Amino acid sequence: MSSVINAAADLAGHALSTLTRGVAALRPPPEKPLHPEGKMYAGRLVRAGSDSPIGVPWIDQAGEDEVTVRVSRAVGLPGRVPDVQGLALRLREGPTGSGDLLLASTGWNPVTRHLLLPAWSAHTPLTSLLPYRSPAGPLVIGAQPVDVRGYHLSWATVGREWHRFADLTLETALPPEDEVSFDPVVNPLPGLQQYSWVEQLREHSYATARRLRRASPG
Repeated sequence: MSSVINAAADLAGHALSTLTRGVAALRPPPEKPLHPEGKMYAGRLVRAGSDSPIGVPWIDQAGEDEVTVRVSRAVGLPGRVPDVQGLALRLREGPTGSGDLLLASTGWNPVTRHLLLPAWSAHTPLTSLLPYRSPAGPLVIGAQPVDVRGYHLSWATVGREWHRFADLTLETALPPEDEVSFDPVVNPLPGLQQYSWVEQLREHSYATARRLRRASPG
């Protein structure tokens, strides 16, 4: 069964790679194929710890992480048109480690948290969409906005209720030149692993995006 899932993920990954190249062809050469523009922030993630420990210290234990955050629109459509919203975090090296987290606008219930939903702004529920491997089983991470620059972060095993474990605050706007290339496959979150089929699904499109950026002039 795992070989069938991996093969299907590989095919889907190639399809996403083709889509990435197609979107890139519609943009001027210097632009990224996805999330071409974003607002960068220095932020802070305050972890209260989880009410239901799952064997992942970064989620289970209280602490603070300095983070770099990007808020962006996936396709880069005009602001008056709904787009898939993105919220990307990079955890700077801390006691539990570092890593990248990518969240996209979705629903919030057990079914729609796995479906991309276009929205007008990032002031909407966002999730990791695809599950991580954890000691508690397949796990997704989500963020709910609480104000213009604040989000509650929660985790949930697939099909189960959410558990809030942290608060994210976007503190200081950063200049465009501080843009970061986020990649949860290369930079996994501490204590969480990507399933092999998730890596295959993502890696083709990420590799295509990296090649296109390296090939872009300037």
